[in-house]
Amino acid sequence: MSEAVSNLLKGIDYSKEFELLVEAYEKSGGTPEVLKSDKYASLAIHGNHVLGKNEVRGLRVETVETENGVRVKVQVEPGVRIQNPVHLCFGLVPEEGLQEIISDFDIGEEAEVKFIAHCSFPNALRIKHVMDSTIRLRRGAKMTYSETHFHGDEGGIEVLPTTRATLEEGAVFENEFKLVKGAVGRLKIDFKAKVGEKAVCEIYAKVYGKGDDDIVVSESLHLLGARSKGLAKSRIAVTDRARSEVIGEIVGDAAYSRGHVDCVEVIRGREAQVSAVPRLLVRDDTAKLTHEAAIGSVDKKQVETLMARGLTEDEAVDVIVSGMLR
Repeated sequence: MSEAVSNLLKGIDYSKEFELLVEAYEKSGGTPEVLKSDKYASLAIHGNHVLGKNEVRGLRVETVETENGVRVKVQVEPGVRIQNPVHLCFGLVPEEGLQEIISDFDIGEEAEVKFIAHCSFPNALRIKHVMDSTIRLRRGAKMTYSETHFHGDEGGIEVLPTTRATLEEGAVFENEFKLVKGAVGRLKIDFKAKVGEKAVCEIYAKVYGKGDDDIVVSESLHLLGARSKGLAKSRIAVTDRARSEVIGEIVGDAAYSRGHVDCVEVIRGREAQVSAVPRLLVRDDTAKLTHEAAIGSVDKKQVETLMARGLTEDEAVDVIVSGMLR
C-alpha cells in the first residue's frame, strides 16, 4: 500500500500540501511526474509529513513521522540493481519551520542504486533543515547520491547535513551536494567516511554564496583498507559579504591507499571571505595523498567579453560562476 493511500484511509488529506511541494520540487530542477509514477521509487516529505512513497522490487523504504521531521530507513537487497533512479523530495513551503530528516541507508552486497534528492525551501525566512544520514555499503555495492537545493532569495535558512558513511570491500560511493539557486543562508556540511579495502569514495560540493551567506564544508575520508581510494572535490563561489570555509581531510591508513583533495574557491567583492584548509595524514609508507587548492577572482576579460554582448556585470559573473559550478 502506498503512503498516499494509507493517509487517505486514515482520513488525512495532504493533497494541497503535496501539490505545493511538487511545485517547489519542480523549481529545484526535479521532474514532478516521477513522484506520481509507479515506475520510479520515490519519497516525498513536507515538514514532518510523508506525502507520498513508492517502492520497487528489491528496495524497501520505511518511514516514521516524528515531532519535527521523519525517520527514514532505506534498504536495497543484496545483488539487486535498481534500474531507475530513486527520487527523494524534501522541503518546507512556509516561511518558518524545522525539518529533521534522520535517514539510514543499507545497500546490500553487490547491489547498485542511484538516489536523486531535491530539497526545496522557496519562501524561507526562519527555517532550519537538519539532515542526519548514516550510510552503509556492503561488499561490492555501488551507490550514487545527488542532492540539489533550491532556496528563496531571503537567506533565512540553516542547512545542516551530517553524513557518516562506511564502505566495505570493493564498494563504490559517489556523493554530490549542489546549492546554486537562491540564497544559501547558513550552510554547514559535515561528511565523514570510512573506506574499506579496494573501495572508492568520491564527494563533490558545489555552492554559490551571495549576500550574507555563511558556508562551511568539512569533509573527511579515512582510507582504512588496502588500495582504497578517496576524492574530495569542492567548487565554491562567493560574492557580496558571503563567507566560505572548506576543510578537506584525507587519512591514508592502509597499504597503497590513494587520496586527493581538490578545492577551488572564487571570490568577488572586498567584503567576501574565503579559506581553504587541506589536511593530509599518512600512516603507511605506501599510501599517497595529494591536494590542490586555488582561490581567485572572476576572470576580468571573461566578464568584459560577456558585457560586450549585452550582459550586465552581475549577469556576466553569474554566467561564469554557473559554468564553473556546472
